[in-house]
Amino acid sequence: MINSFLIPKPPLFSFQECLWFLDRGYGDCLFRVKNRQVLKAILVEGSPVVFAVHEYENNLKVNVLEGNCSKNGEAFIWQYLTEWFDLGKDLSPFYNLLNQDLRVAYMVENFNGLRLMGIEDLFEALCWSIIGQQINLNFAYKLKRKLVEAYGTKVFYEDEIFYLFPEPAVISRISIPDLKAMQFSESKATYILEVARAFVENRLSKEILTALPGFEIRQKALIAIKGVGVWTANYVLMKTLRDASSIPFGDVGLLKALVSHQIINERKEVEKISAFFSNYKGWESYLVFYLWRSLSTPVFQAK
Repeated sequence: MINSFLIPKPPLFSFQECLWFLDRGYGDCLFRVKNRQVLKAILVEGSPVVFAVHEYENNLKVNVLEGNCSKNGEAFIWQYLTEWFDLGKDLSPFYNLLNQDLRVAYMVENFNGLRLMGIEDLFEALCWSIIGQQINLNFAYKLKRKLVEAYGTKVFYEDEIFYLFPEPAVISRISIPDLKAMQFSESKATYILEVARAFVENRLSKEILTALPGFEIRQKALIAIKGVGVWTANYVLMKTLRDASSIPFGDVGLLKALVSHQIINERKEVEKISAFFSNYKGWESYLVFYLWRSLSTPVFQAK
């Protein structure tokens, strides 16, 4: 059984920047950041495994804390972390583009090595997007915690409990009143149950969506599900399928960042937004992520 292994860090990668994103004070219930490492539980070969990741010289060191991990399990965790931290991406072309615009060039230095942190599980990503619709992040994370703690799988390590996101089959059996009792609105409850049924009935899965030819067709497949609009579809395509051109248009945080960087003067200037993103072909989703990151920077200073 595997107890630990190393993953070489790619160039232009900052584990600490990524940890900053994970540990923004919202108390995500699906992982834990402490002592400069992240701890998480996932299913590996059908069984729960708790692992911790931290920096070790020029590597990421993975320690398996709970559960059995074979050589195949090691490969699975490696792939999971590659997707979660987007380790396979070379950021140098993106940084070259940023450096050509003084309004955003500072990001190369200030956010150097930040990766577009993903959500590997499509069902989780869709549920999270629906939960977050039209409410603030603090309340969204509270709703997510209620759902996960009530219906997710518990994994125990020492004196701590780690959770796996509930399976679609489990969520599909919940009633709307059950979710409303957790402070979900009736519409959010309805939409989450509809998404769960789509997975249970095999109308949707990550494999089905990935097999579709191109962004627009994948977007249409998601929007066909009740409760999934353009913003939700684009967010999921960005975070789970890693579609480089996916932009969650209309996102309040994105619009705020665009105004702050003097890219637009008001939030309805759609043509200016499109023109700005047209300079970042193939990197639109990364630019969105960095603009979100900028919202935690007190003062925007072009260099």
